[in-house]
Amino acid sequence: MKKNYKLTVAYDGTRYLGWEHQPGSDMTIQGKIENVLAILLHKPVPEINLIAAGRTDAGVHAENQICNIHMDTPMDEEAVRDYLNRYLPEDICVKDVRIASDRFHSRYNAVGKTYRYTCFTGPLKPVFDRKYVWRLDENPDIAAMKKAAGYLTGTHDFAGFCGNPRMKKSTVRTVDSIDIVQKGPYLTLTYHGNGFLQYMVRILTGTLIETGLGKRDPESIPMLIEARDRRLAAPTAPACGLCMVKVDY
Repeated sequence: MKKNYKLTVAYDGTRYLGWEHQPGSDMTIQGKIENVLAILLHKPVPEINLIAAGRTDAGVHAENQICNIHMDTPMDEEAVRDYLNRYLPEDICVKDVRIASDRFHSRYNAVGKTYRYTCFTGPLKPVFDRKYVWRLDENPDIAAMKKAAGYLTGTHDFAGFCGNPRMKKSTVRTVDSIDIVQKGPYLTLTYHGNGFLQYMVRILTGTLIETGLGKRDPESIPMLIEARDRRLAAPTAPACGLCMVKVDY
């Protein structure tokens, strides 16, 4: 009898093309996990349907990506977890497996998500963290960034911060909070909201960093939101600094 399994997955996205299947390539997080599930379930890969809370982009990391899959297996949850981890690459880890309700859907049931973007502002190269931070050449003005972040919080049409110019669905989202914290050479921007558009967190980050570097005024943010024009926002921040932290249900 099929049951609905909820998986919590962590991964280093550096060498992958993102979460979602890509034609002609097996270098996606979804693809790697489904390949192992296909062996576990003795089914061809096309019959495996692993659903994720968010389709992280190429090079983006996750601490707690939530997935679900309906499957029939005699293994208990711990055995499923251990089997997956035995055969998955070292940069993908299934942290937890639980049986969920039949109606649980990792994407549609999500009510909030937290992403963290990390920058490095130190004078020396961050050798061991280089895959997980955006190295800045100068220290931004944190006060200016926080002022700009205040305009970005709330419910807005974030079309100007969306990387998909052909977006047909609503681009209105609610950003509950943007916390900006400097600890030593590490500058973190933590975003919580009900959902984020493609590249949205990275475009917001690029725009806030530009504000901190004096390239735009905090007071210009409301007009930027109103314009709904992607060309007016900053370039997209590098993928390496972004990590999915948590999904709320």
